Amino acid sequence: MELLLLLTPFLEASLRTATPLAFAALGELVSERAGVINLGLEGCIIAGCFGALLAAGIGGPAIGFAVGVLSGMAIAAVFAIFVLVLRTDQIIAGTAMTLLALGLTGTLYKVLYGASGAALGTPTVGPWAVPGLSAIPVIGPALFRQSVLTYLLYAAVPTLAWWMHRTGAGLALRAVGERRAAAEAAGIDVPRVRWGAILFAGAFGGLSGATLVLAQVGTFNEGMSAGRGFIAIAIVVLGRWSVVGTAMAALVFGAAFALQYLFQALDVQLPYQLFIAFPYVLTLVLLAVVRGRTAAPLELGLRDGTR
Repeated sequence: MELLLLLTPFLEASLRTATPLAFAALGELVSERAGVINLGLEGCIIAGCFGALLAAGIGGPAIGFAVGVLSGMAIAAVFAIFVLVLRTDQIIAGTAMTLLALGLTGTLYKVLYGASGAALGTPTVGPWAVPGLSAIPVIGPALFRQSVLTYLLYAAVPTLAWWMHRTGAGLALRAVGERRAAAEAAGIDVPRVRWGAILFAGAFGGLSGATLVLAQVGTFNEGMSAGRGFIAIAIVVLGRWSVVGTAMAALVFGAAFALQYLFQALDVQLPYQLFIAFPYVLTLVLLAVVRGRTAAPLELGLRDGTR
């Protein structure tokens, strides 16, 4: 009976924590389907966190989300310059962008807010219960008593799946990621497609960070992205580079993060560090299990589309 009473809060927490992961993973999915693996995604998320905090304190949550998205895109744009213009290695460039963003946001945070940190009164958006639907037993509150960002995610998943498989632009994106030479022969502007894909990934990474700050924790801490960018990249692999699969994998990891709250409610007598580490251990285990069973885009990670 106790477990049943905790089921709804657990599902609600799972979906809430999965939302920023899903945004980041869906953005990375688009980038990887264009043949670009963006290890700078972690940098886009932390930039979105800091940009959202800074702007929300000035103009409110709406401005905060907008600036969070732009901050993620700014990091992605620098990454794109190195990868598409200067033609550096994607892995090296992405790692450098993450280190840059982590260092830059940490430094600016200390300069602007001092040792005491940001005020705890940062404007945030709370959950909004959908009338009628939120009253459905067990699943109603979990699905329909969330922030507006989760509802946006509900719309983003089918829209992105439709776009990727039912539009010419989506077909061009997938063609670039599978056979760059064939795509160029068909008249597709490969650099343009990849620029768009990288900036989209940056925008969704920034939105992920803004969601984390403005719809969940309500403040900023140095390094608060806490590896979510790398988990999002793993989610894309586990989702087998499909939109729906990626969304479902994000939900699994959201549940893994929410387990720590469930175990605390059950008063499980284990070190809390085990609960915190669980999502990261799960990442390694699942990647080991699916190794060799996935079909990545053929051009993924290749410099200049060459083998």
